[in-house]
Amino acid sequence: MTEPLLTVRDLTVRTGDRVLVSGLDLDVARGERLGLIGESGSGKSLTTLAVLGLLPTDMTVTGSVELDGTQIVGASEKTLVGIRGRSAAVVFQEPLTALDPLMRVGRQIAEPLRRRRELKGAALKAAVLDLLEQVRLPDPGRIARAFPHEVSGGQRQRVALAMALACDPALLIADEPTTALDVTVQAEMLALVEELVRARGMAVLFVSHDLAVVSAVTDRVLVMKDGRAVETGAVADVVRAPREAYTKALVDSARQLEAALDLGGTR
Repeated sequence: MTEPLLTVRDLTVRTGDRVLVSGLDLDVARGERLGLIGESGSGKSLTTLAVLGLLPTDMTVTGSVELDGTQIVGASEKTLVGIRGRSAAVVFQEPLTALDPLMRVGRQIAEPLRRRRELKGAALKAAVLDLLEQVRLPDPGRIARAFPHEVSGGQRQRVALAMALACDPALLIADEPTTALDVTVQAEMLALVEELVRARGMAVLFVSHDLAVVSAVTDRVLVMKDGRAVETGAVADVVRAPREAYTKALVDSARQLEAALDLGGTR
């Protein structure tokens, strides 16, 4: 059996008397790619924040989240800082808010390289440019000197991906990373993520409301609704024969959208 990288057991997230995630179990093996899918408010993004210990302080977390041998629930901030970027790194939906608007792109990529890998000088500069090249950004030198608002949305998301990959994390968490992009740029981003994670042997926890997107980059899927897991299995099996009514509705919706896009392309 492949060694587990992430093990979540009975994860429950509350704010006041309201339960946002209830009794969630999930596993991600090393090198495995798991899709977490559900509509807005299903609890999938809260789950990913819990994995990194990034939930707001007004939320209460119980259960167990073990990442790369470290228990996240109840861990000190020092412990959490130690695993972020190394054991797991995240790419969020909107890079314009994830990136510092007052800091040049190159400097932002350099920070984890300097702190985690202790690079400096020419080696640090070369590593920054290499990461920008790896995420297929044109003219890496120009991008490195730019501020986030001076590059396009698709380019900003590639910068965010470069930052996430900087310290070779065992797990990449991608939280709706293509939602804000147009269809063509979205497809390019998905292909890039697929290529880079396979080449690095990384595990992926890919969060989306779009089953078609999840199917393109994951091996297995876990469907969430109202903070609970309702179905899980290999992507091909779930798409071919969904067991739950909610999952069937997601599959039907993805097929209708795909058909509409195909029809539009033939006009």
